[in-house]
Amino acid sequence: MTFQLTVEELANLIDHTLLKADAVRTGFEQLCREADQYGFKMVAINSAPVRLCAKMLEDSPVHVGAAIGFPLGQTTIESKVFEVENAVENGADEIDYVINIRELKDGNRAYIRNEMERIVAVCREHHILSKVILENCYLTEAEKREVCEIAKEVRPDFVKTSTGFGTGGATVEDVRLMKSIVGNEVKVKAAGGIRDFATAKAMVEAGAERLGTSAGISIVEEYKALVMEES
Repeated sequence: MTFQLTVEELANLIDHTLLKADAVRTGFEQLCREADQYGFKMVAINSAPVRLCAKMLEDSPVHVGAAIGFPLGQTTIESKVFEVENAVENGADEIDYVINIRELKDGNRAYIRNEMERIVAVCREHHILSKVILENCYLTEAEKREVCEIAKEVRPDFVKTSTGFGTGGATVEDVRLMKSIVGNEVKVKAAGGIRDFATAKAMVEAGAERLGTSAGISIVEEYKALVMEES
């Protein structure tokens, strides 16, 4: 096995995820403890529990990421901007928002750009990271290219493959495609269906610099065991 990252570096690429509608307080408390223990980059949550998680992680380097317009993206730009501002006020320091797929499908490039510009502007104002979720399972290759080309101009911090709630998740092909378009101007986050080390490794090698998954612990433990076997 040839993989350049250490166990700690791999863990620090992972956004530890709990986005289920029926998640309860104890689940978020466990999520935060695990993220801190393993050195994950971020906890990925809906905007409602942001204040709880921010309080739990106030002395930790782990970031708190709010999912905006999640998972459908079918709220107005104004609603998404308000949700971003509210999440930041409650302690979020990363934002993952879902584009308005309907507007993209209708060919409204100006809408997609305006939405991205306004949300990225709020994030920049507060010095926090922004990630644009394409939800690739619903998009043609041309549509994926179009959003990534807009992102290369607007400069969010990341473009992201999926919510994990669509009909499909991250694919190596999509990560490669997105990376080929945004280059070094914008990073790529792979999310959805990443449940083992082999898949995580493939995404990183394809160009992903962040991984969204609820299986972060098992991925890191699997990699740790492989490293120990080889040492």
